[in-house]
Order: sequence, then C-alpha cells, then structure tokens
Amino acid sequence: MTPLVLGCLAVLLAGPVPSLMSRWPALRRTPVAAMLLWQSVAMAAVLSAIGAGLSLTTAKAWRNNGTILEYAVATIALGLTLLVVGRLLLSGHRVGTNLRALRRRHRAQLDLLARTERGARVVEHDVPVAYCLPGVAGSRVVVSAGALERLRSDEVDAVLAHERAHLKARHDLVLEGFSVLHRAFPHWVSSEAALIEVQLLAEVLADRAAVRRTGRLPLARALVALAEGRAPLAAMGAAGPALADRVRLLGDVEPHRGQSALVVLLALGVLAVPTTFVVVPWLQSLT
Repeated sequence: MTPLVLGCLAVLLAGPVPSLMSRWPALRRTPVAAMLLWQSVAMAAVLSAIGAGLSLTTAKAWRNNGTILEYAVATIALGLTLLVVGRLLLSGHRVGTNLRALRRRHRAQLDLLARTERGARVVEHDVPVAYCLPGVAGSRVVVSAGALERLRSDEVDAVLAHERAHLKARHDLVLEGFSVLHRAFPHWVSSEAALIEVQLLAEVLADRAAVRRTGRLPLARALVALAEGRAPLAAMGAAGPALADRVRLLGDVEPHRGQSALVVLLALGVLAVPTTFVVVPWLQSLT
C-alpha cells in the first residue's frame, strides 16, 4: 500500500499540483510563504518518487521467503529508484556546469570592458537594462549606460537595491534547484508551471526588498522603463517575468498574516506526508 500511495503522491506533486498552484495568484501576496510552499512541494515530489521505489525494494515480506515474482518487482523498483536519482544528479551536473561556465565568461567580459559606478558595472549599451550575475567567485550588479541615462537617481537606487536583494538572498540557487527538477524528468511528469512561478516569486521578493529601501513609486517607474531590456543568459534581470503583475503587487502593502500562516502550515503538511510514509515503516522494520 505504501509504494502505491507514494507513487501517486509523486505524480500528483510533480504535475497536477503545481499546475493548480500556479492558478492561485493570491499566493503571490505572501511571497515568502509561497516560496516555502513551492519548495516543499518539490521536495515532497522527489521524496515520494524515491520512497516509492525504496519501499518496494525493502518490503519485509520480500526479504523473507519471497517468490521469484516478488524479487523481480523489487529489482525493477530498485532500478527505477536508481534511475530517478541518476537523472537528478545528471541534471544537477549539467545545469550547474552550464550556468557557472556562462557566468564565468560573462564576468570576465564585464571586468574587461565595463566601468564601475555606484557600486555596479556599467556597460556601454543604449537599451536600458539592469541585472545581477551571481557567483561564488564574485557577484556583479550590472546596468547599461542607457538605463543610467533614462532613470532618475532614486530609480537607479531602486534597481540596484532589487538586484542586490537577489544576490543577498541567493535566489539563483533556488531557481537552479527548480531548473534541475524541471530538466530531470519528462515533460509529461514535470510541470513548467513550478519553474515559472518560482521565478516570479523571486522577483517579487526582490521587489519588496527594494521597496523597503527606496519606496514603491521609484521602483515601479524603473521597472516600466526597463521593460524593453532583457538580461543575458544565466543572469537575473530587474525586468523579469510578469512585469504587470509585479507592478500591481507593489501596491499591496497588507501583511496578510493569516494567509502566510495557513500557507506555511500547508507547506509543512505537504512535506510531512511523504516523510511519514517513508520513515515510519523503516522505523517499524528496525524494531
């Protein structure tokens, strides 16, 4: 029974549940709690997928006088579990290697060609653009000369605060994790909705950090002015996804404590279900 439940949970949490969550825009009003919920759903999906295979492989009935069929099923389950883990590791290696290579090359170009102003690297480009380039060896906040010409001083401050919030919170690591999950599995299993929504939540979190420093109006004006610019690959741009939705959310100043508490409890519950199904039978087998 446990393998069946975990298998169903894995499929639901990998596809249908993220699709339904992405149609709940009210979640964006509490971005911290919403980000926690999305991470819990992703972790629970992986735990369920791996737990389903392990529970079949280590079933007590098949360790004692099991039939050939039972041993065959256990072997197949173990193989599928190893396949899931292997795809996750391979996807993690490919995504991480590609991102770091792109950022390393771009960082070298910036250090060679860009000038420093207001603590950011300024590139000679007419299109207004602003983005950050995360990296363990040294992060960079980048703005174009076109952005500095078009934006007022307080708007530039808002944009820089937005990008530095990304770097401080390491939103790039969260997005990298969801990219790994999305690419590790077939499209009919994984949901692109999760990756898109988490990208939006990361921007909303950075927007709110910038608002606390500079106010809503300078950031809103800056985001509209930067709408035509596009950040390069492996970077995080201020004019990111769902710009209209982000500008509307800037006007939502309510704390929404009740919703935050409910979403956090839901996140804990989502993660607790597969954990219980995996850990409890294992503890019982030990005793």
